[in-house]
Amino acid sequence: MTSITRHIVATLGIALAVSASATAIAAAEDKDLIVFDWSGYEDPAFHPGYVAKNGESPTFTFFGDEDEAFQKIRSGFKTDLAHPCSQSVVKWREAGLLQPLDTSKIEGWNDLNPGIMKMKDLATTADGTAWFLPWDWGNTLVTYNSEKVDPKDIQSLKAFADPKFKDRVSIGDNVDDAYALASLAIGLTDWSQMTDVQFEEASNFLREVHKNVRIYWSDTTEIVQALSGGEVDLAWAWNDAAVQSALAGAPIKAKRDTDEGLSTWVCGYVRLKDAPGSEEKAYDFLNSIEAPEVASFLVTDWGYGHANAKAMASVDPATVEAQGYGDVDKFVDKTLFQSPVPAELKQKMIAEFEKIKAGY
Repeated sequence: MTSITRHIVATLGIALAVSASATAIAAAEDKDLIVFDWSGYEDPAFHPGYVAKNGESPTFTFFGDEDEAFQKIRSGFKTDLAHPCSQSVVKWREAGLLQPLDTSKIEGWNDLNPGIMKMKDLATTADGTAWFLPWDWGNTLVTYNSEKVDPKDIQSLKAFADPKFKDRVSIGDNVDDAYALASLAIGLTDWSQMTDVQFEEASNFLREVHKNVRIYWSDTTEIVQALSGGEVDLAWAWNDAAVQSALAGAPIKAKRDTDEGLSTWVCGYVRLKDAPGSEEKAYDFLNSIEAPEVASFLVTDWGYGHANAKAMASVDPATVEAQGYGDVDKFVDKTLFQSPVPAELKQKMIAEFEKIKAGY
């Protein structure tokens, strides 16, 4: 069984075993450290140094999206670390949920990619205080069945609303990715300045897409199965969907060169203000995810880049180039970077997306 197959099976097993609760526990292992994460990142291949030092993995709990995680933590759920993406960090910090990171205890901090660190509102505040360790980064992009879809028919992101793809489309059940798609489709690459007119145009585009949607996928396992099993032929998905489908032998490809571009995001780890567990083990974990072998696993098996430039330099250059990470500046060209948006706009997006999914 390949590593990617093991990942798919393991993730599916977890999904079937846990309840719908955002705080379902994958494995009550090291109780001195709780990590609130996306399903799949509990794989020990992401933190081998932690296991080597402490004898077991941390205890992982899962959320479906960052807004769900935010509400859970704000309601009193206790965790030591969490794995949001950069567009959410300002909101979490301003809500008083986070504590600063002690960068002197993070061995790879000075090796973080300068091109990533200069991205808007990413890791530090103006006073130099660090709140976020950038770690995994990649795209949400067009992903398709190459045996059923002609690339010429999906040169524009407007293809998601083309009636020819009725019941053949999937996009994530994720407001950020949905509005990234809609923003790009209407020609907007900086959503932080979205006007009311543009918001209405983007929302109307998503209503047209909804007419074609067969499923709103919630995690990688679901979209990989939908694409590989032929349930859908065209998806707006993360890099790992194409990588994992292809490794499993399915004719699934990603398309980077659409007319309107793609969406780029950077995710990573934060420490929670009222973290109940061990501070030492929290930094053990943050250091373990910086290892070169973790970067190789992240790029090869998941199709994501690693924010640590030194670790990325250890990965086979051909693999790095094939995944599109050879040049950070080129990578973020013609892209919508998922930076923070004003709180009022974000609430409008959340409310409108729920209505769109309900058919209104």
